[in-house]
Amino acid sequence: MEFKTLRNIENSFKQIRLYTIIFSALCLAVVGYAIWKSYEFAKEQREKVYVLDNGKSLMLALSQDASINRPVEAREHIRRFHELFFTLAPDKNAIESNMKRAFNLADKSAFDYYKDLAEKGYYNRIISGNVQQRIEIDSIVCNFDSYPYAVKTYSKQFIIRSSNLTKRNLITSCYLLNSVRSDNNPQGFNIEKFSVLENKDIEVIER
Repeated sequence: MEFKTLRNIENSFKQIRLYTIIFSALCLAVVGYAIWKSYEFAKEQREKVYVLDNGKSLMLALSQDASINRPVEAREHIRRFHELFFTLAPDKNAIESNMKRAFNLADKSAFDYYKDLAEKGYYNRIISGNVQQRIEIDSIVCNFDSYPYAVKTYSKQFIIRSSNLTKRNLITSCYLLNSVRSDNNPQGFNIEKFSVLENKDIEVIER
């Protein structure tokens, strides 16, 4: 009888130990799941940006992976450079201001091209002839399969004189390198080996 009692006590201890192990395992599983869900929730919250709308209400904006926007930023960088570099007014200070801002987006190849035009008197003729020049970008083709990224830009250049308007085909090429973002270079790219492949008149409209 005593032996049977001892066995019952031993079996009871085994059952209690088994239940305790199972309960502990369940507790650990619940705690682990709770921690994992907490991290997931925190990650989702970090991907959200709340924007104050005119000081009245909060609007939710979803942030995106920076790499997703890189092609868009590359095209905007190229567009901005061309607009600064090829949009000219018959004003020396305006030309120099545009060029200075354009040079922040490119390497020495852009300055060399500017210097070559300046030595040929191109900018002096713009000023003395009261000529306006603007550019319209048709398309920007970027190859993101290899680094540095090869870029070709197809655009129309308009040279506006008092007597006529000259329309030109303008095709340029360059390479894009990743760079440090700054106030002067918000997209974080740098243009190198800039060159003009084609710049020829396609139409002259008398005014």
